[in-house]
Amino acid sequence: MASSYHFSALLVLAVVTLTSMCGTELFADARHLLETTLPEMPKVELPKPAELPKPELPKVELPKPVELPKPELPKVELPKPVELPKPELPKVELPHVPALPKPELPKVELPHVPALPKPELPKVELPHVPALPKPELPTIPKPELPHVPELPKPTLPSIPVPHSNTP
Repeated sequence: MASSYHFSALLVLAVVTLTSMCGTELFADARHLLETTLPEMPKVELPKPAELPKPELPKVELPKPVELPKPELPKVELPKPVELPKPELPKVELPHVPALPKPELPKVELPHVPALPKPELPKVELPHVPALPKPELPTIPKPELPHVPELPKPTLPSIPVPHSNTP
C-alpha cells in the first residue's frame, strides 16, 4: 500500500514540473511572434463582374370589374301590436297579529354600601440637609493683543498702452 501512495505522489510532481517547463517556451514564442515583421503582400485586383441586362416584365392589363346592380328588397309592412289589458293582482289581506305587551321586570333593590374613609398617611419629617456654598471661579485677566504696525501699500508700475495706428 505504501508503494502505491509514493508512486501517485511522484506522478503528480512529474506532471507539475512538465507543465511548468512548457509554459516558458510559450511566452518566448509569443514574444518572438510580436518582434517579427510580415512581408507585404501585393494587392489582388478582382475582375469586374459582367453587367447583365435587366429583365423586362410584360405589362398585364386587368379586366375592369363588372358592376352588379344593387338588389331591391320588397317593403314589408309589420302588423300593429295588439294592446293587451294590464293584469290586476288581487289584494291579499294580511292576517291580524295582536300586539304583545312590553314585559315589565321587577326592580331589584341594591344593598347600601357604606363609604370607606380615606386612610391618612403619617407625615414623615425629612432630615435637614445643609446647603452647599456655590464655588466661585477665579477671574482670568483679558489677554491683550500686541500692536501690529501697518505696512505701506505697494505701488505697481504702470505699463504704457501702445496706440494702434489703423486707418
